[in-house]
Amino acid sequence: MGIGFCVLAAPEIAVGAVIVLGVVVVGVAIKEALDAYELRHAYPEEAGTSRGTKVLSRDVEAQRKPMTEPDPAGQDWFPPAPPNPRDRGHHPECKPQRVNHRGGNDPHNKCADRVPNNSFPGWDVFVNGKNFDALQLTTRTLWEVKTDNFNTYSDFLRGRVLSAQVAEMRIERDLARACGFDFRIGVRSEAHKEALGEQAPDLSDLIVVMDWC
Repeated sequence: MGIGFCVLAAPEIAVGAVIVLGVVVVGVAIKEALDAYELRHAYPEEAGTSRGTKVLSRDVEAQRKPMTEPDPAGQDWFPPAPPNPRDRGHHPECKPQRVNHRGGNDPHNKCADRVPNNSFPGWDVFVNGKNFDALQLTTRTLWEVKTDNFNTYSDFLRGRVLSAQVAEMRIERDLARACGFDFRIGVRSEAHKEALGEQAPDLSDLIVVMDWC
């Protein structure tokens, strides 16, 4: 020991010894790293523990995320069908109500009462805010009758009457159809029917010459 201490006491020898010792320390560290590497490969189930923990964490995180709705772009999609007008028959305003005839025009009222298969003779029928002259329940058809003496009118008066009647008939038709009813217009002469048809082609198929009055 005494000899060894003396040898290391020399400066030039001491420097060399430090270098050698440093190489030895580095070599020992490398050997320990190699041994640890071999141990990890010898027991892969232990070596993968840290990696497995990370994978498991990602799986758990994915399960926590809420499921999103599928993208409808690739699916068949149809807009909602429009409501059937006849479904309106269940609405209170579309339920036919029997009401008294309006006014005191007896010839007009008698003509309306005689509409074939009239379900409420002697009464008007209130539907969708409007009094109609007659109702055929079997065919769900509402009626308005025109009993004026159209053939006796002047050309000027005919024009005024036709304009007023066409506007009124279109409103009545739309109210009836909104509740799922058909609509008919009764007139007393063929001339009246033709004149209305010329004035309003969209109403021509709805006009009937009444042979019962």
